[in-house]
Amino acid sequence: MRKIARTSSGKPERLPYRIVSADQHINEPPDLWAKRVSRKYKDRAPKMKRFELGEAWIIEGVKDPINFGANACAGLHPEEMKAWLPWDRVRKGGYIGKERITEMDADGIDGALLFPTPRLSEGIIINQDHAFQLEMVRAYNDWLAEYVSCAPDRLFGMIWLPATGVKDAIREFERCIKMPGMVGPVINCYPNGTAELKPSDDALWGLLAEADIPLNIHVSLTDKEPTRHTEKLPGSTRNRDAERRMLEFLWSGALNRFPNFKLTFAEVDAGWVPFFKEQIDNRYNRFSKAAKFDLTMPPSEYFEKHFSYAYITDAYAIRNRDLIGVKNLMWSDDYPHVGADWPFTQRSLSQYMAGVPADERELILAGNVTRLYKLPGMLPRT
Repeated sequence: MRKIARTSSGKPERLPYRIVSADQHINEPPDLWAKRVSRKYKDRAPKMKRFELGEAWIIEGVKDPINFGANACAGLHPEEMKAWLPWDRVRKGGYIGKERITEMDADGIDGALLFPTPRLSEGIIINQDHAFQLEMVRAYNDWLAEYVSCAPDRLFGMIWLPATGVKDAIREFERCIKMPGMVGPVINCYPNGTAELKPSDDALWGLLAEADIPLNIHVSLTDKEPTRHTEKLPGSTRNRDAERRMLEFLWSGALNRFPNFKLTFAEVDAGWVPFFKEQIDNRYNRFSKAAKFDLTMPPSEYFEKHFSYAYITDAYAIRNRDLIGVKNLMWSDDYPHVGADWPFTQRSLSQYMAGVPADERELILAGNVTRLYKLPGMLPRT
C-alpha cells in the first residue's frame, strides 16, 4: 500500500517520474474475447487451447497455434524460459492491472506503456472479414482501458488500430484516446491493410500530427500470417524493418506534408541508428543533385525530428547517445517478455547508465516518454 506524504495544505506531495518503461506488454486472458464479442462472433473469436507443452491461442485463418512462453517468462529461471508455458504460470499482472502495479513496484518502475502480444494481434489484424476484425480490435481496446483504469497515472494503454481502412482507424483512435490511461496508437500494418504505405493513410498521419501524439510501431509491420515460436534466437534482427519504415516515410514525402508527425519504434534498440544515419546521408549527398530529391534537409535531420527509439539493453546506444540524439532515446524493459530483467531492473540500469550525466539519464529513463505521450508526469511521494 502506498503511503502518501502530504504538504501543509493537506494535498499529496508529488514527484516527477523517475523510471517509465516505453515498452511493456500485457498477457491477454483466455476469456478476453469470449466475454466481450457479440454472439455472432463467439465461435470465431480467438481462443486459448491446451496442448501437451502448454496453452496457445487458436486464431481464425492462422495455421499454427500461437504459443506465448517467451511473452510471459520474465523472472523465471533461465532453464524455464521456453517457447511454451502453461497459462497458470503466467503472472497475474499480465492480465490484472492492480497486480501489474505490484510487479512494477517490486522492480522500481513508476509507469509503463502497454502493448499487445505481437503475434496474437498480428493474427487477428490479417483477417479480411472487416466487421469481424473491427469487433476483435474494439473488444481488446475496451478490455485494456479497464485494465489501466485502476492506475491511469502509471499504466498507459496503447490503442490498437484496425487495418480495415483509414476511416476505421481514425474512428477507433478517436474513440479510445478519450479513455483514461489510453495514450497513443499502435499498428501491426498500415491502415490500408497492407505493409505498404499508401496515400490513403495520410489522413491518420495528419490527425496524429495535429494532436501531437506519436504513432507506434512495435518491432515491425507485417501483413503475413504469424507462426509459432520456433527460432533458436527470437528477435535477433529486430531493427531491420524500422530502417525500411523510416525510409518509406521519408521518400513518400509524409514528413514534409506533416512536419509535426512523430513515430516511435518500440523494441528495436538504437545502436544501429548512427550507422544508418551516416550511410543514408552519404548516399543522399552523392545522388541528390542528379536525383533532385524533394527534401528540405539531410535525411539524418528528418530522423532526429520525427523518430524515437525504445531500447531494452543497448550499451552501444548509450555510449553513442549523442549521435542518436538523447531526446530520441527511451528505455524499456519489455516486461513480462523474455527481454526483461525483472525483478533486477535497477541493477541492470546501474550498469548500463553508469557515467551518464543526470540530466541525460532523466530524459532517457522518463523525460522523453513523458513528453511524447503527455503523461501526467507526477506521482505521490511514497
